[in-house]
Amino acid sequence: MAPEVTQRPSKSNTKAPRDRSNDLPDIPAISDLQQQREFLKFRLAQAYRIFGKYGYDEGVAGHITVRDPVRKDCFWVNPWGLHFKLIQPEDLLLVNHQGVVQDESGPNRLLNRAAYMIHAAIHEKRPDVMCAAHSHSLYGRAFSTLGIPVEPITQDSCAFYEDHVVYENFQGIVDDRDEGQAIATALGGCKAAILKNHGLLVATKSIESAVFFFMSLEKCCRVQMLADGAAAARGITANTMKIDTESARATGAINGSEKAGWFSGLVEFQLLEHEEGKKFESSQGGFGSRL
Repeated sequence: MAPEVTQRPSKSNTKAPRDRSNDLPDIPAISDLQQQREFLKFRLAQAYRIFGKYGYDEGVAGHITVRDPVRKDCFWVNPWGLHFKLIQPEDLLLVNHQGVVQDESGPNRLLNRAAYMIHAAIHEKRPDVMCAAHSHSLYGRAFSTLGIPVEPITQDSCAFYEDHVVYENFQGIVDDRDEGQAIATALGGCKAAILKNHGLLVATKSIESAVFFFMSLEKCCRVQMLADGAAAARGITANTMKIDTESARATGAINGSEKAGWFSGLVEFQLLEHEEGKKFESSQGGFGSRL
């Protein structure tokens, strides 16, 4: 039997980590609403292809939405039944908060009812949310069966410290408005939720940050399961070492910020553009990739 290891609480830092947000470039803005719509559709289609690249697809399950800047009571979403890796801007559906597919939509008008129920409720309750992402990713789905939050055991997991919730009321496939409203209510002002027995949900102010924080939360779920398993295998009865509250909160305020998420997410889009050889160009001309 392995010897028992006594865990000591982490010593609080004598000074907070330096906020490096001023070192980051500003998030660019597009003033023309039609051009902004074009860019967001291009970016959303890219986000789906990134999810497909990392295996976040599960048949026809999963959805990412972005609020339309022209018609703010509508959002763009993938058509049901098209693989994430194949999605292009012209395929996307424009859907209002009543679940009606709009004329601006692509040729495949089949809407995932669960996508509408969850995302319409989030976009209604959270006017600050530009993009929401949910899928049945492997490690997020496995971790969701535990019904517990991600703990502050690494610098990366601190990004979600006091900024994610566990939604415990799993009732099968989300097919009614009340269930979507319940998920949105449970999410509150947080950027992420672990839907018990279901998967992960992230809601942020940009597509880039939504993609990054989803990827990061998926990895944090995997790391926590690996760490807990390693602790149990070594007979460490108190499980993994936790970062103290003060340090976790200070670290999360920096690497869990919207700007940090946006900047971290940019590199995934840069890589995709390099791999595909395709960047955004407005139909109005003269506008390339934002960074």
